[in-house]
Amino acid sequence: MIIISIVCVMLSFHFNINFNIDLTLLSIAIIFPLVFTIRGSFRRREKALEHLSQFRSSLKTLYYFVMSNDKMLDEGKQQIEGILSKIGDKTIAHLRNHEDSMEDLDQHINEIYAFILANNGTVGKSLKEKMFRFMHDLHEAIDNLNAIHVHRTPISLKAYCKVFIYIFPIIYAPTVINHIGVEQNEFITYAVVLLTEFILISLYNIQDHLEYPFDSKGLDDIKLDSFKINRK
Repeated sequence: MIIISIVCVMLSFHFNINFNIDLTLLSIAIIFPLVFTIRGSFRRREKALEHLSQFRSSLKTLYYFVMSNDKMLDEGKQQIEGILSKIGDKTIAHLRNHEDSMEDLDQHINEIYAFILANNGTVGKSLKEKMFRFMHDLHEAIDNLNAIHVHRTPISLKAYCKVFIYIFPIIYAPTVINHIGVEQNEFITYAVVLLTEFILISLYNIQDHLEYPFDSKGLDDIKLDSFKINRK
């Protein structure tokens, strides 16, 4: 963007191109959808935090249900602890690695159901119903996280913003020259055009990082390790 902006200003000065265009429409064409996508990405990040909290609380509650069951042997308690820890680790790995398939993760979640059936004698009816209730919350949280993980800001809207950001200097540079005046120091025109483009592309990059809050690449990404069942 810096190179494009500099070239546009240089060509405008070289060929004496300057005109007076109302930039309000162009500003709306870029700023409005850009702010809309940033706000949408921020909401997705906040929703992801809610679902991650629900995800961990469901795992911990299932863990407490089994650990507080006096009828169950230590071997069974260790088994369910391993299953729940595996689900937590696999879910976080799924979110980090840009994976779309949920098949492997679903198999690990189904191990809870298989465990309940295998320990039908030690898991009473009341406890079973409670565990199924929190399994529902667990499934809901994981599916919501996967929806955020897979479905993001509409690609067409992002492409639209990016195209207009690249086109903007072509129209903006001659307009700035017209407003400032060709007799003024050229450095002022370069500074105004570069600063404007820097702001636009920075906002676009902020939106791009906010849109995917699980990869730990942005400053505002979610710290997934704090949502593990056995966090440190």
